[in-house]
Amino acid sequence: MPTTYAALLRGINVSGHHKVPMAELRAVLEGLGHSGVRTHLQSGNAVFTTEETTGEDGLARALEDAVEARFGFRVDCLVRDHAYLAAVADACPFPADALEGKQLYAVYYDRAPDPERFAALDPDAFRPEEFALGDRVVYLHTPDGLGRSPLGTAVSKPAVVKGYVTTARNWNTVRKLVEMTAAP
Repeated sequence: MPTTYAALLRGINVSGHHKVPMAELRAVLEGLGHSGVRTHLQSGNAVFTTEETTGEDGLARALEDAVEARFGFRVDCLVRDHAYLAAVADACPFPADALEGKQLYAVYYDRAPDPERFAALDPDAFRPEEFALGDRVVYLHTPDGLGRSPLGTAVSKPAVVKGYVTTARNWNTVRKLVEMTAAP
């Protein structure tokens, strides 16, 4: 039975580094045997359908290998299905409908984030910014955006993320990926 997934590539097309044209990313995914390949924005979001049974991690490793073979550099990648993406959106502890997309982020993790790594972060020190842990995701509410966010900086430090594959998406992209991976 075919499944539709979103591939979230980390750190491509940022400040001229790790340039991956979206047309070429689509070709890489098609070369892996996936169908219905579409991309969203230039920041490493792709949707595809496959009958592969290697699971999310296997699909991610195959894409990382294919990107490295095509472009000469390796990028981390997470692959998630529609059910997971929709569950993340539904479980958001912040008032997503009342916020602008740039005020709310999902930081996807390759596995459950360790709550002990976040224990040293004093929530009061970051107010009005907030975070919450979810299922392989950390939700960030940053009223002034992530660009200069003290909380965004704190949760991306090695003490918090070392050993994990993580990648952040603003809430507009979170919603779009849920929509794009939904059955037609």
